Amino acid sequence: MHAHNSIQYEPILVALSYVISVLGSYTALQLAIAIPQARGRLAALGWVLGAAVALGGGAIWSMHFIAMNAADLGMPVSYDASLTFASLVMGIVASAIGLYVVGRGEGSTGKLLVSGVVTGLGVALMHYTGMAAMIMPATISYDNTLFYASLVIAVVAAAVALWLAFNLRGNLQRFGSALVMGVAVCGMHYTGMYALKMTPAAEPVATGISLPPATLGQWVFIVSAVVLVLLLAFSAWKSQRAVMADL
Repeated sequence: MHAHNSIQYEPILVALSYVISVLGSYTALQLAIAIPQARGRLAALGWVLGAAVALGGGAIWSMHFIAMNAADLGMPVSYDASLTFASLVMGIVASAIGLYVVGRGEGSTGKLLVSGVVTGLGVALMHYTGMAAMIMPATISYDNTLFYASLVIAVVAAAVALWLAFNLRGNLQRFGSALVMGVAVCGMHYTGMYALKMTPAAEPVATGISLPPATLGQWVFIVSAVVLVLLLAFSAWKSQRAVMADL
């Protein structure tokens, strides 16, 4: 039986997981500003989707996937492609629901709480689906207390993120809160990882996508960073056009 805290981490990938989480959070905050001001439902949905891709896909899912590759579980791990993809979709959908509910119409504490719970549990579901996508010669179980702690962290982090997305003015505040959101997202992930208990299994395992973890982690980082930078550039271009239109 492996002790559950015998996981070794690759420091560079851990650092990259935090960086992508901050970049994703910052991009999401930049895009989310446009949601309340969007003229018409379709425009609003466009901004919601952009912010959700940045938050759910970049800040949360990419962070999670890179961090999973940063962990040396002491055995070869590959990934089930369909479950991994499903976990990405969950992260984006959960973020989109929260952003849409909080971003449209009158803001209220009730809406924020409901959205925080929905988005937070969506993020947790994404995390544990991503964990379930791991194919390795071991069965996984979780420490109950830590498992529930990770759910609480996810819900609180989501509520805070959604509140910040619509209550912040100014670039510096957004950057500061992106740093905090990065810590929250990583906190949820690494708590979930710490809750992990592995029981080695003897039988050979089905195969999935298998690349050296460092390579896989770095590729996810690069692709996510490119997508996030493009989203940021688009948002800057749109706000520039809006300023010109008002002149």
